[in-house]
Amino acid sequence: MTSPVVEPRLPARPPRDLRLDILRGWMQISIFVAHCVGSVMAWGIHAAWGISDSSEQFVLLSGMLLGSVFTLKQARGDGGAARRDILARTLRLWRTHLIVFLLMAGFLLLLERALGLPGLALRQGWGWLFETPHFALPAAAAMLYQPEKMGILPIFVACMAGLAPFLWLAARIGAWALLVPLALYAATNLGWIATPGIHSGIAFDPLAWQLIFFLGAWCGRRSLLTGRALPHRAIYLALAALIVLVGFYARIVDEEILTGPAIPGFDVQGKEILAPGRLLHALALAYLCATLLPRSAGWMENAAGRALAAIGRSSLTVFCLGLFLAQAVSALLERFPRQAPWLDPVLIVAGAAILALFARILDLRRTPLAHPVQAG
Repeated sequence: MTSPVVEPRLPARPPRDLRLDILRGWMQISIFVAHCVGSVMAWGIHAAWGISDSSEQFVLLSGMLLGSVFTLKQARGDGGAARRDILARTLRLWRTHLIVFLLMAGFLLLLERALGLPGLALRQGWGWLFETPHFALPAAAAMLYQPEKMGILPIFVACMAGLAPFLWLAARIGAWALLVPLALYAATNLGWIATPGIHSGIAFDPLAWQLIFFLGAWCGRRSLLTGRALPHRAIYLALAALIVLVGFYARIVDEEILTGPAIPGFDVQGKEILAPGRLLHALALAYLCATLLPRSAGWMENAAGRALAAIGRSSLTVFCLGLFLAQAVSALLERFPRQAPWLDPVLIVAGAAILALFARILDLRRTPLAHPVQAG
């Protein structure tokens, strides 16, 4: 007598996690404030009190969400659809980067004229575009020419382009697949390899930053297939808390708030290659949030929680708007330094309110069935 064939259970699409939306919203506000050059309000964001910032968390979360989406499509028996989906997402993000690049060049020239700030664009590395656009534009399309604030989206594009091969390898050898991104990361931090910048530096070297993205992708895949990305254990929680405290100490020593010896490996430099201390701090902070932040709480439904969640649901679009708002705030603070004590908080609050209102409008325009996972 033959046994009945039992079809393997397909993983279900996980419900939208309100915590992630709120965290992404907070990180977008933090990125906006951090990009406002000269603003003392930057002391109010978490990046001011540690050695990592929202960039690491966004790359990690994007890897986790996209890894889960890709794995779900693949588990449903259509690997081709999964590959086409991630390719389409990658090309859309690359196109967005080029649009933002061109608009930012024009916006900076507009700010120069409107506020009387000659050389504003040149100081941010845009001179090559104005002098030899026939060379600068292809370099920008290759994401190797990165004027100030133009190095953020390219890291997502580069990592997303490698997602399908990484998950193909992970499906065959499991966690051993992480050895490949780990080797690239180590080689970059040792100075053996580097992504070349053309007439600019590379803000986030993809050869290093891909590690935190693929760690997120591996966690997203594991969470979808097993129900949990990582175990919740007291020893891990204590270790993560210790690393965050060490990062806090390193920051206040660097800012000369406290006098004390530096801790080797935990300095605030090395963002372009995701220095090991930054990586550990970012992972520890993410683990604490995942472990300690409840899935639902009363404050998540108040006005601030709803505003942050709306921003998080439209994080890529809000991020792009935030870049332009931050440039405007920075230019105004430079133009009116004497008024900065009162102008600074007014502009920051107004900018955050504009981002929240913009996200709310996008929410209202979004149909109930269209809640795509975003990569920003």
